[in-house]
Amino acid sequence: MSWIVYPALVVVAAQLLLATPLQLFGLNLPEPVLPLVLAFAWPLVRPSMLAPAVLFFLGVFLYLLWGGIPGVWALGLVLVYGVVLASRTLLAGQETSILFVWYSCCVLLAFSLTYLIFSVSAGNAPSILALLGQLLPTLLLFPIANWMIERFDDGDTRFR
Repeated sequence: MSWIVYPALVVVAAQLLLATPLQLFGLNLPEPVLPLVLAFAWPLVRPSMLAPAVLFFLGVFLYLLWGGIPGVWALGLVLVYGVVLASRTLLAGQETSILFVWYSCCVLLAFSLTYLIFSVSAGNAPSILALLGQLLPTLLLFPIANWMIERFDDGDTRFR
């Protein structure tokens, strides 16, 4: 519950909060893809069979929230989970800078995949500025993923 359900509920609540049409100083709130933090941290923290299913439903939630093509974000989230799970042995115990590089690569992979699918589907490339407006806040969420990973490392006696 504390590693899968509660973080997923927090992500849903935060994603809904950030989707409100509120303007501060003439700017809209950023809309990062918050489930990407979970897709990166969960396979490093404690891989399970439930996590990809929850990520799939978080991707469906993003579709319902933002619209677009059904299943695109679900595919992106599960793909990131799979990539990190496959490289778990390489990432275990690495420094924060290495984890940030991997997180950045995974976020770029997910955004590239969704950008490609949306471009092919629409027959027109979406705005690069809008993409960057979502990509940069998502990259800035790395400290949350790192905190989740460090919290597990501190609590697990296998890493001592």
